[in-house]
Amino acid sequence: MSQGWDPDITRYFRKIISSVSVTLLWLLSILTLGLYHGLAYRSDISVLYIILFYVFFTGTLALLIRYLYRVWSK
Repeated sequence: MSQGWDPDITRYFRKIISSVSVTLLWLLSILTLGLYHGLAYRSDISVLYIILFYVFFTGTLALLIRYLYRVWSK
């Protein structure tokens, strides 16, 4: 036991930290692709790139939700 912490509290804080960090990493990467590179709204690129971006967005969102569910269901 480090610093007198209960092991259950340590596991709970690790769940919180991992959930927040993975969600922020996902959010920043999607925002970078969508807004900075313009894949979410530009009209001067092919519609195929926009569709692929939104398919990627939906797929990675499903994977993120699955990851969060598995972390918090343990």
